[in-house]
Amino acid sequence: MLSRTNLQIALKLLLILISAVWVSLWLLKPTELWTKSWHKAEDNARETVFGYYGLNFVVYSLPLISMAITGYLYLYLYAKKPRGLRRSRQKKMSITKLSNPFIISRRLGVISLSELLAAMIFTIFLLWTMYAHLSKDFKKMTPEKLLKLNIWQFRLMKIGTRFGLLAEVCLALLLLPVLRGMSLFRLFRIQFEASVRYHIYLGTAMIIFATLHGASTFFIWGVKQQIQDEMWKWQKTGRVYLAGELGLVTGLVIWITSLPQIRRKWFEIFYYTHHFYAVFLVLFLFHTGDRHFYMVFSGVLLFGLDKLLRITQSRPPTGVVSARIFPCKAIELSLSKDPRLKYSPTSLIYLKVPSISKFQWHPFSITSSSSVDDERITVIVKSDGWWTSSLYDTMVAAVHSDPYEVKCLPVHIEGPYGPVCTDFLRYESLLLVAGGIGITPLLSILRELASTEIKMKSTLPSRIQLIYAVKKSEDISLLIPVSDILLTQPLGQTSLEVKIFITQDNRPIKTVRELLNDQSTVEIVNFDWKAFDNTVSGSENLPWFAALAGFSSIVFLVTLVFLNHAFIRSNVKGSEKKNPSWITDLLLICSFLIAIICGALATAIVKRRTPKKDLPLVAMRKCDHMELGPTEPKDILDSHEIRCGERPNFDDIFSQFPNRTGDSSIGVFFCGPESMRESVALSCRKYSQGSTIDGKGRKPFFSFHSLNFAL
Repeated sequence: MLSRTNLQIALKLLLILISAVWVSLWLLKPTELWTKSWHKAEDNARETVFGYYGLNFVVYSLPLISMAITGYLYLYLYAKKPRGLRRSRQKKMSITKLSNPFIISRRLGVISLSELLAAMIFTIFLLWTMYAHLSKDFKKMTPEKLLKLNIWQFRLMKIGTRFGLLAEVCLALLLLPVLRGMSLFRLFRIQFEASVRYHIYLGTAMIIFATLHGASTFFIWGVKQQIQDEMWKWQKTGRVYLAGELGLVTGLVIWITSLPQIRRKWFEIFYYTHHFYAVFLVLFLFHTGDRHFYMVFSGVLLFGLDKLLRITQSRPPTGVVSARIFPCKAIELSLSKDPRLKYSPTSLIYLKVPSISKFQWHPFSITSSSSVDDERITVIVKSDGWWTSSLYDTMVAAVHSDPYEVKCLPVHIEGPYGPVCTDFLRYESLLLVAGGIGITPLLSILRELASTEIKMKSTLPSRIQLIYAVKKSEDISLLIPVSDILLTQPLGQTSLEVKIFITQDNRPIKTVRELLNDQSTVEIVNFDWKAFDNTVSGSENLPWFAALAGFSSIVFLVTLVFLNHAFIRSNVKGSEKKNPSWITDLLLICSFLIAIICGALATAIVKRRTPKKDLPLVAMRKCDHMELGPTEPKDILDSHEIRCGERPNFDDIFSQFPNRTGDSSIGVFFCGPESMRESVALSCRKYSQGSTIDGKGRKPFFSFHSLNFAL
């Protein structure tokens, strides 16, 4: 244990060191000192076997790849710690105001103070980059370099050029937030759903800068009356204007179709046009050249490897074991799982059903707990939209089909993806708030808490309150999967309270006991899944991520050196400058593809040589709830209540919650509609009286966590 702890500390220090080096490179790159030193370094590198391209890769791309390798190993060691040790340390973690809502806006959403500080630092860096470059440009503004332009025209041209560099900075970070299995954001305890928002911000900023870059260039061409001559050029060397124009158009198409107004109404258009990212990256390479592309290459390589692992995992189909159809037009799918697969609560999987669409993947929160269910994994899908409605109709048709007809539903799975630890165990009390189908990630938390009581009683929060808002009384049926927890409360000394708000239904409602025990409206359909050998086994482990990133980087560099020596330096010395720049770009693309292919082959070999254990057959349990007889104590349900025709008053809920236990650190986990999220975030900020350190403070502090289910 001691050696593993020391290794983890060493990896953490190494990670900090590499990060500092990588940030320093970006800060120094716009300066005159770096430019002069870099030209000398490139001239010296030309005489070596690696060439200038090897130097560019090692300096600009390798630091981030090294950060990824170190980060994967660090996360692996952290996940391997005994769960009790991890939970006890989580309890001692400081809870500060940095992670709580600071800006709550209808357009921007909920932004924490830490996110705001990160955005400010990034903005300052962009301003520094712009200032440093323009300072050099304006100092060199001599008559012979004005290109027959007025001073203001020359300055506008340079400003437009530097906007292109800002777009390059955003592109260097753009793909990192959407890494799934190989996600680096887990190092900052950021879930995949939240990191997608940063991808949207970076993409929007990149398109704005790229548009300003293109518009200013066209303006200068118009002033010089050279639009027709310049816009169709495919230069032999230097910037390829036509590739830049096509790249900008491609980027605009991707960005426009990803706007919420289009993505929510026409998801298929958003989904298919988003795959033009490969075309955009190739055009960006041809437009800027290989030297600039090395700045963004590390993110492209990690994304390519992540995509490769996802394809490898999801290729063999998995059969649906069974499905439960709830009266609220929702279904619970049960899938066979490898008993060795462990995942944290609030994780999600991506699901593809070829009988509905051969290309579309949709994310769903896992409602089961790997601590309880060794042989199955469950998700709940609400009928809302074409794809989910088609899946629901398929299940309804299967229920009413001939009972002797063999039912089989193959699906493809990616994931699970989720945090490496259970954040909710570090709080003294928990306030779980959900709206509609947003209850799904909270179901996995409740199931994990029930299993935790058996293994580590001292780590459980002292009080848990679940606030659940639904439109119709039928929606309460989504609580049936955890009815055994709600009705028997197997949580020892932990107090569990449930408050249900039915906003659009004023008719008489049954008690919580009657609603959860009433299974007459729930239909079950079993499928023939034994024909599928594959079970949900999860993505590759973190050490393999690190090995694959390192192996692919080495293959890329070796291939790049070989191809450049074979095709670029085949003539006399100095011929490198006479070769068209697009040939160098093609060699970079070929090296990247060879590295990805070698990574795919290595993954296939490792999977084939990994011994498969005989997995037990999965028996579908008819229900997950426990029938309560008259001998059950009635006071168990005293704290559960249902209110009809009203919405939750979060001011009352948050003001009264700390009074019962006097706990200072309260974790608030929310999943639901955007308007409801804003109300919960406002109450968190309003009723947090101070921060707590090591749980010693006595003033209540609500720590807000948003589990976004609409990617």
